[in-house]
Amino acid sequence: MRKAHAWNKLHLHWPKVILLIGALCVTTETLAQTTGWIRRRNPNYESKKLTYGFLIGIHSAAYKIRYSETFLDQAMDSVHSVNPEWSPGFSLGFIVNYRIEELWDLRITPKVAFYEHKLRYQFVRGEPSDLTHTVETTMVEFPVLVKFKSERRENLRMYMIGGIKPAIEASGKKDLRNVTSELEIKGGNLSAEFGFGFDIYYPLFKFSPEIRFSKGLVDILNNRANPYGVSLDRVSTNTITVYLLFQ
Repeated sequence: MRKAHAWNKLHLHWPKVILLIGALCVTTETLAQTTGWIRRRNPNYESKKLTYGFLIGIHSAAYKIRYSETFLDQAMDSVHSVNPEWSPGFSLGFIVNYRIEELWDLRITPKVAFYEHKLRYQFVRGEPSDLTHTVETTMVEFPVLVKFKSERRENLRMYMIGGIKPAIEASGKKDLRNVTSELEIKGGNLSAEFGFGFDIYYPLFKFSPEIRFSKGLVDILNNRANPYGVSLDRVSTNTITVYLLFQ
């Protein structure tokens, strides 16, 4: 129990720590530019049409559900509710960035993401009174994004980013498990993404802390006949991710 408690505390605080680090970096750069004690670094970076890099992401994800008509049937009166719970995960990937013009970029960030989604089933009667069902997936994702940047001020610029994220499951667990005893989820997904961040320029690279929101556009529920899916009509995904990008 102590290990689980420690993990939950870590889950609650690590996005705040990363955001704090990013905020400190931005604040330091801003103060440096104001006082004039830092030089313009990597001044020719924006002249490159194509740049590459890698990213590390830490996310919190949860399903968004819609109840089916079966949920209201008398046969289902033992189920009080089904509640999604937010769970942590992480992703690793690469960056391919094409500069369209001074303020616009086209970006592709193929990555592997590790998710843990939880649904808490609460019952009116019987044992157990509640049951948490966990779905673990490993997804290969291909975000295609458009980036709009502000004017560069010395070694700092802000940007907004948005696009779509196709994804396909890579874990292969569906061939190995008894899906009739678990919530069955489709192997593909499509999400809309939007967020914002800061580009911070250093002599040899560019560092970008970024926060991005992802909303699933399609229904990923695959089997509505098993015990975990019979009360649901639609399942989609919601994800909040803090990225650290290096280019």
